[in-house]
Formats: sequence, C-alpha cells, structure tokens
Amino acid sequence: MATILLINGPNLNLLGIRETSIYGNLSLANIESQVAGFVEASGHELDCFQSNHEGDIIDRIHLALEQGIAYIIINPAGFTHTSVAIRDAVLAVNIPFIEVHLSEPKSREPFRHYSYFSDIAQEVISGEGPDGYLKAAASAVKRLNH
Repeated sequence: MATILLINGPNLNLLGIRETSIYGNLSLANIESQVAGFVEASGHELDCFQSNHEGDIIDRIHLALEQGIAYIIINPAGFTHTSVAIRDAVLAVNIPFIEVHLSEPKSREPFRHYSYFSDIAQEVISGEGPDGYLKAAASAVKRLNH
C-alpha cells in the first residue's frame, strides 16, 4: 500500500460556494471523499491537505518526503502562476506529481496561461471539473501499480 498526497491551494476551501459557474457545486470535502474512496478501493491510502498559505504548502511537501509519500496530486490554484517556491519544493523532494485544475487556465485570463508546474509534472489534467481529480488519482494509482 502506498500513500498519495492530495494538496489543494488557496481558495479551494470555498469550493461549492465560490464562482460555481467556473468551479462547480461540489465542496472540497466532497471531492476529497470521492478521491479517497477510489484510492482506497485501489489498495492505497489518500492524505488530503489544503492551505491558503504558500509556506504551509511548502512545509507539507517537505513533510511528504519524511513520510515516504509515494505520489502527489496538486492543485496549486492561484499559486500555479506565481510560486517558484512551491515549484522548488516539489523538485527538492523528488516525489512524482500530477498537476490538476478544475477549470482550464489557458481559456481564462492571460495571467493564468503560465504554470510554474506543468513542465515538471508527470501529467497535467485541467478543465475536467471534479472528474479531473478522479482522473489524476487513477493515473497515480496506475503508475504506482506498475
């Protein structure tokens, strides 16, 4: 059994309330529950973390190395376009990761078109709403099982 860490960045704690036309009606807790059910049914474990603070996300990524986390799924949210520090953290721990976004950043405002993570992620899943998280979990499980 391996542990997958699901990290969600700023404002994702407001899912289900925030801009539902973009992000949908499901809460973050609902999404986490769906992903945990899938991961556990696949024989693995899911650990979920959300923070609105860059340093807390970096600290959680560092802790993942100490805990032997096998895979990370991360929605950096607004930090996607701004955080060299979180990018450096995922590079430092050398844990494979998938970048996921509910919306399609490249179809939104121009400042959202660049990601500091896409070029180092094993996969990028965007624009698929909550299903993108399940797709990321399925991909992570498949990679762990091979």
